[in-house]
Amino acid sequence: MALHRKLRAARRPIPIDTLREELGCSRATIYRDLGYLRDALGAPIILGGEPSSARYVEAGGERFELPGLWLSSEELHALVALYEMASRSSGAGPLNEALTPLKARIEHLLSVESGRSGGWPEGRIRVVASAARRLDEAVFRSVATATLERRRLSFHYDARSTGRGSEREVSPQRLVHYRDNWYLDAWDHGREALRSFAVDRIRAPQIGRDAALEVDPATLDAHVVAGYGIFSGPTRAVAVIRFSARAARWVADERWHSRQEGQWLPDGRYELRLPYSNSRELLGDVLRYGGDAEIIEPLPLREEAKSTLHLALANYSD
Repeated sequence: MALHRKLRAARRPIPIDTLREELGCSRATIYRDLGYLRDALGAPIILGGEPSSARYVEAGGERFELPGLWLSSEELHALVALYEMASRSSGAGPLNEALTPLKARIEHLLSVESGRSGGWPEGRIRVVASAARRLDEAVFRSVATATLERRRLSFHYDARSTGRGSEREVSPQRLVHYRDNWYLDAWDHGREALRSFAVDRIRAPQIGRDAALEVDPATLDAHVVAGYGIFSGPTRAVAVIRFSARAARWVADERWHSRQEGQWLPDGRYELRLPYSNSRELLGDVLRYGGDAEIIEPLPLREEAKSTLHLALANYSD
């Protein structure tokens, strides 16, 4: 596999001695494996030249690939970590059923790679979900299918923000995994606007026969990426937040937004600037730092934070 990759990536013939040094094996091993690639697997290998070298010569624009799934030890271990993230980071695990055959295949490859039957490396990689909500696997599969097959989707939606339910027909644009929960960005045909839906609040989804309306990616990004967090939209303002020297050691290394700007202040504090549309999620993230954070601008956001703190303090007025 390593030999194949080097030949695939090379733009000119590779000397045999170079291959021997990079792969850490003898010339005899190199020639044996080159012969196997060419004679048994049909690789388009050309040998010769001075010094002796090897290269792929592919005709007709077709790229030669090895049959089956070939993974190095490092890639196999990375796949274990990826499996754990996909299967454990989404509440009830909407991907678990689909990933079960993959787990068995990875377990077999691990035993072959290590030369012993150790089973799945339970507990070696741990993924801790934070505030993940329960998710119906059948609902998730329907939403994912409609999104990937570009078909319209109808469902009943129970909005947390209003506490009311409604019937929706949407054109799914993409699924978003954000803070251990799944969301659907879609064009809402009833509202004639882009909306984001929490997948765990979708009920009785029905995949339609009509093709989904395509929204330009730039338009979609302007609506759901420009602002802060999942409650985003067209940028309304830029928040300026200052953190104490103690909190700055964490905040300076965190990525809150793709267009954030940060600077250290002379007294050791850290100032963060970032665009936002809906203040709810931004306030939640700022206020969790308590007295170590202060919103400087804009004034409406500062006043909203002050009101929120007063209301919280009122709960302890006894």
